[in-house]
Amino acid sequence: MVTATRLSDGAVAAVDYRCEAGEAEAPYAEWHEVFSISYVREGTFGYHAQGKAAEMVAGSVLVGHAGDEYVCTHDHHVCGDECLAFQLAPELAETISGSAALRRLTHLPPLPEMMVLGELAQAAAEGRSDVGLDEAGLLFAGRFVEVATGTTERSVTASAPERRRAVRAALFMDEYSHRDIGLEEAAHEAGLSLYHFLRSFTKVLGVTPHQYLVRSRLRHAARLLANEERSVTGIAYDVGFGDLSNFVRTFRRAAGVSPREFRKMAKGERNFLQERLSPPLPR
Repeated sequence: MVTATRLSDGAVAAVDYRCEAGEAEAPYAEWHEVFSISYVREGTFGYHAQGKAAEMVAGSVLVGHAGDEYVCTHDHHVCGDECLAFQLAPELAETISGSAALRRLTHLPPLPEMMVLGELAQAAAEGRSDVGLDEAGLLFAGRFVEVATGTTERSVTASAPERRRAVRAALFMDEYSHRDIGLEEAAHEAGLSLYHFLRSFTKVLGVTPHQYLVRSRLRHAARLLANEERSVTGIAYDVGFGDLSNFVRTFRRAAGVSPREFRKMAKGERNFLQERLSPPLPR
């Protein structure tokens, strides 16, 4: 088993599991230490828990309950499988899996409702999405509850207190966007539980907290690029990006030009502007 921890801080941990076991591997008992929901993205394996057996394939969802014994088997010719597991802290797990029906659930079959969010989570894990990995995990967990229980949260207009709390959190995040603000800190600032905060913030402002944080950093970066002579690297770190290549990639995706090209545009360099604005010559 090869594992890589993608996210370890806070109430949501994300672990990338890559198992290379094949038919020759003898199965053995393991235990779930915490509540977890895992998205199977590649391969196949058998999952035995609570006296139930299931064949897991790409798109399946494995549900692990703290303290449960389980066994994974590899009876097929396919060698190896890959899962992205979200492990939830006890309080959050109780919110997600509190009902008796969910406590007896060990897996879900491949369902489009879960597969699309599973792929979103994978994109977040690989840095291909501006949704935070912890946010993707909460969205995945929330959809899991809706699918498993057959209930959907009613879409209602945000109340005045919800709006105030969301705006308060947004102002806090914008002021301190140069810091590493996690979902839990922002939720605490809003005075809401982690799960409620994500849904409330997104409903009120139309973006997730992580998306808002990244866009605040981009806005501050654009202002500094336009008005100051500091290096692009210095600006990237000053506004809160911990990696220069990530900053350049994110800025280019947002602005359509690199930070250096944006600075030239802001300075009004004639040749550069002409290149950007002039229509291509007919061939």
